[in-house]
Amino acid sequence: MKIAVGLSGGVDSSVAAYLLKEQGHGVTGVYMQCWNSKADGCKADEDRADAVKVAAYLGIPFDHLHFEKEYKEKVIDYFYKEHAAGRTPNPDVMCNKEIKFGMFFEWALRNGFDRVATGHYARAVAGRLLKGVDAGKDQSYFLYVLTSEQLEKLIFPLGEMKKIAVRKIAREAGLHTAGKPDSVGICFIGEVDNRDFLRKRIKEHKGNVVNKIGEVLGEHDGVEFYTIGQRHGFRVVRYHGLPLYVIGKNVEKNELIVGFGKDGLRESFEVGDLHWIDCAPKLPVRCDVRIRHLGELYPATLSENLQVTLASEMFGVAPGQSAVFYDGDMVLGGAVIAR
Repeated sequence: MKIAVGLSGGVDSSVAAYLLKEQGHGVTGVYMQCWNSKADGCKADEDRADAVKVAAYLGIPFDHLHFEKEYKEKVIDYFYKEHAAGRTPNPDVMCNKEIKFGMFFEWALRNGFDRVATGHYARAVAGRLLKGVDAGKDQSYFLYVLTSEQLEKLIFPLGEMKKIAVRKIAREAGLHTAGKPDSVGICFIGEVDNRDFLRKRIKEHKGNVVNKIGEVLGEHDGVEFYTIGQRHGFRVVRYHGLPLYVIGKNVEKNELIVGFGKDGLRESFEVGDLHWIDCAPKLPVRCDVRIRHLGELYPATLSENLQVTLASEMFGVAPGQSAVFYDGDMVLGGAVIAR
C-alpha cells in the first residue's frame, strides 16, 4: 500500500515509518509545520531536521507541509478564545481534529495515498478506535473526534506495542531518534509555560479569591489563568490548614472560587458538542468516562439531556475539557464538558 506517515522527528513516528517500510509498503514521510516561533520554545527547525534525517536513513520520500495559518486559526485562536471565556480548552484534541486528521489526512487522500499512519499509541480496528496496549502511553483520549470512515483509512503501527519496545526497535534499527525525549506541551509547539503563552493575548487583571460562601480570602491574576482543580498560583491571606483548590470561577466578576478537596468533588456534569465515532447509541447509555489524558476511568451513565451521572465522585471537572466515553477498550466517542 501507499502510506503517508506523519513524521514529527520523534522516536514514535520514526519507528512507525520504519515498521511500515519493513512490511513492504510504499512509505512517504510527511512533516507538518504548524508553528515556528522559537520564542515560544518551538523546536520546529530541529524536529524537521530529524524528520529529514530519518526519511533519508530509511530511503523514503519526504514531504514538508505548511499549516501555520490554519493551525493559528483553528487551534491557537480556539485556545485563547476558550481561556478568555473562563474555560479550559484541549488544544491537542482540536489539533488532531483540524490538522493531523483534518488537513493532513485530506491532503494524503487527495494525493493518492491508500492509508495515513501516525505514531499514536492507539489502535484502529475495522473502523473502531481502541486504547493503545501500553496503558501508560495510551493516546485514545485525544482521538475521540475521529470517525469510523477515517479509522478505516488509518494505521497506528505502535498501538499494540509498549514504549520500551519502541525505543528498543529504534536502537536496533539504527534510528538516531532512539533516545530523543518525548515531546510535551502544546501540540506542534512544545513545552511552554502556559501562563506566559496566555499573557501574549490576555492581560493580567487582579480579582478576589473567595470561598464558596463568598468570603474574600485573597487575590488572583485573572480567572483566565486558572483551571478547576488547580492548587497553586493564587494568593490567600488567611490560613486554612488544608490545601485549597479552585472549585469554580465567576468570569463576570473575575472571582476565583476555592475550597477544600471535598468541595471539588462532583457526582455529575453536563456536556455538549457530542461526537460518536460510529453510530450514535440509544441514550441513556452506560459506559466508562475519563476527563483527562490517562485519567481514571469512572463508570457513568450518559442521559438524553447530556448529563453524565457518575457511579462515584470525581475531582476536577473543568468546563471546556473533553469527556471521553469508553466501552472496555473501545472508544465510543466524547464531548466537551459544559458545566
